[in-house]
Amino acid sequence: MFDIVLYQPEIPPNTGNLIRLAANTGCRLHLVEPLGFDLSDRQVARAGLDYHDMACVRVHADWQAVASALAERRWYALTTKASRNYATIGFCPGDVLLFGPESRGLPDEILERFDNVHRLRLPMLPGSRSMNLSNAVSVTVFEAWRQNGFAGGM
Repeated sequence: MFDIVLYQPEIPPNTGNLIRLAANTGCRLHLVEPLGFDLSDRQVARAGLDYHDMACVRVHADWQAVASALAERRWYALTTKASRNYATIGFCPGDVLLFGPESRGLPDEILERFDNVHRLRLPMLPGSRSMNLSNAVSVTVFEAWRQNGFAGGM
């Protein structure tokens, strides 16, 4: 399946929702520290319901740690600073989907590691700033999974 990387997530319920998404889609969820909350936070648990034990969640100390752990993989950075529509990509199992923190998105020093082909955006109406993180991840994951015939799903 796919790997979802949240770079320095800030809002506990978004991460809880994505733990649940990972459990239900077979994705692996990677969290890059520092986190804006403690994983034992009640809001994370509440949003993730009882899916925590069903999800593969890994916490990485920093960008270098996650980049090394998922080296040799095809990465896509999802950002409002991209011009390429996410739905134009042919996603493959094992692809890595990178998302930035809710309040500021991916920092320039991370985005600079991605060429225009590997920077993607979700379409929005003019004047819109961004989508909620857990919604953006869900839309992207389901498009990638749809392209792969919802492999493993029922």
